[in-house]
Amino acid sequence: MSGGHDGADRAVPYLRRTVPVDGGELTVGEWGHNSGPVLLAVHGITSSHLAWSVVGERLGVDHRLVAVDLRGRGGSRDLPGPYGMARHAADLVRVIEAYGGGPVVVLGHSMGGFVAIELAHRHPELVRRLVLVDGGALLPAPPGLDSTADEQAISAAIAATVGPAFTRLSMTFPDRESYRQMWREHPAFADWTPAMLRYVDYDLVGVAPELQPSCRLPAAVRDARDQYAYPGVEPTPLPVPAVFLRAPRGLLDEPDKPLYPDGYATHWLPGVREETVPGVNHYTIALGDTGAAAIESAVRVAG
Repeated sequence: MSGGHDGADRAVPYLRRTVPVDGGELTVGEWGHNSGPVLLAVHGITSSHLAWSVVGERLGVDHRLVAVDLRGRGGSRDLPGPYGMARHAADLVRVIEAYGGGPVVVLGHSMGGFVAIELAHRHPELVRRLVLVDGGALLPAPPGLDSTADEQAISAAIAATVGPAFTRLSMTFPDRESYRQMWREHPAFADWTPAMLRYVDYDLVGVAPELQPSCRLPAAVRDARDQYAYPGVEPTPLPVPAVFLRAPRGLLDEPDKPLYPDGYATHWLPGVREETVPGVNHYTIALGDTGAAAIESAVRVAG
């Protein structure tokens, strides 16, 4: 495991490391002190470890929050496929081993919740508890979509669900400011913060005027395949204790279109304890102060 300090001025120590995995090195961001209990955090489908920066600032005062860049994203974008939840879970095993072994509390936002659940099913001995942040419960499959759907059908389904955050993966940007502006105009990012700026700036790779998001489109399309409730799929109880934190506002900050309606997660994840975090959308439940406080509480409530 190798790493170095980031230059940003933060209230708690922050650095980036790499962890050896199949095919190369996985990038992780770490907040906190070496002596604190390890927490493992997993981001969403087109995101990066900096989705956890606000949470890291809170929990890093007495924990060691380790947030991964999933294969195909951020600093891990050049790791080869295949992708999918099982592949990501195998990478998380390597991370847990690199940080001394489990069991650890695993936090998963959006698609990260699916990765966390896959890890818990495959290696329950490594997972103490799950904190699922508006993610992990299978999404309704669009009419006609099944597990054999082609890439075009999966792309259309995820574009309809995620919107601009997915369509940007096929775009290029002439400079950093134009990319920042795209995110500032996103309804869910209306209350722009320094954490959001760091998140957006980290995401951009390449050379002007052909800058592009770090998430590789094939990774997002493959991973989306594992997130739908196809015909015949039944709810599956979780193998470890878990809480599901629900955002009542949607991916575009819609007040009446949450990604998960009230009670939906408890149906698909029998045994989970569901809580609604007032006033947050799918992004600010992790990147905003209110959502980060709720995540911190969920981590600390059971010690």
